[in-house]
Amino acid sequence: MARAIWSGSISFGLLNVPVKLYSGVARRSISLREIRESDGARIRHRRVAEGTDEEVPYEKIVKAFEVTPDRYVPLSKEEMATLAPEKTRAIEVEDFVDLGEIDPTYFDSPYYLGPANGAGKAYSLLGRAMEKSGKVAIARFVLRNKEHLAAIRPKDGMLTLTTMRFADEIVPPEELRDVLPAEMPKVGKHEEEMAEKLIDSLTQKFDPAAYRDEYREGLLALIERKAEGKDVVTPPASAEREPTGAPDLMSALEESIAAAKGRSAKKPRRPTAKRQTAKKQPARARSSH
Repeated sequence: MARAIWSGSISFGLLNVPVKLYSGVARRSISLREIRESDGARIRHRRVAEGTDEEVPYEKIVKAFEVTPDRYVPLSKEEMATLAPEKTRAIEVEDFVDLGEIDPTYFDSPYYLGPANGAGKAYSLLGRAMEKSGKVAIARFVLRNKEHLAAIRPKDGMLTLTTMRFADEIVPPEELRDVLPAEMPKVGKHEEEMAEKLIDSLTQKFDPAAYRDEYREGLLALIERKAEGKDVVTPPASAEREPTGAPDLMSALEESIAAAKGRSAKKPRRPTAKRQTAKKQPARARSSH
């Protein structure tokens, strides 16, 4: 059974909906340890004061802001505590907006909200009202001593909460204008039509299961083979993909469209996770959550 990582209530107007917060992500990265190659001895990292070999206990370590190289402004634990946001159990809704108005750049980590005991009716009411209105709730709440901005919306009969980045955390495009040429080259109408045709030929219905972490799958397979004592043959390094030999932009577009048509004539998608036979993960290769 899923375990809640936070509990509180969604609050807007005079309505309070008691809820519990559940992680919406299962981290699949593989935790690897460091060992000495010669004998497998575990490598440990120590907190050592720079310029000495003195190990510093955790309780003697404080945070600091580096003003200039090697010049710091130390911040005591007590000073940091005074700045910590007030611990509250409320997800305070500030506004309702249209989902299409939110640039995906602002979205961060997904979670699920489930009803607390006895809050099923209020939870259902909020979900149905939001679904009919087509609106997303923008709210603030405190999780792990940090204030978060969040978007709440209904999905498949549940309420989801996605933490968001604040506006000043997003680099505005204006700050990167210098990476563009002083004068952008003109694009011909025929070139634009060909590019649109290429996009159209590569367009598919989005299926998230069709995109796999091939590096993680390959690493797990390698760990399985080595754990079973099998010989591991190192494949030759793959050559870098050569750029197209097309002499100009139009030729490159035409080659790409032809390749896309060839791809669609075959099986257009890789096997999805549902169609694959799940391999047992070796005991040593643990996924970090």
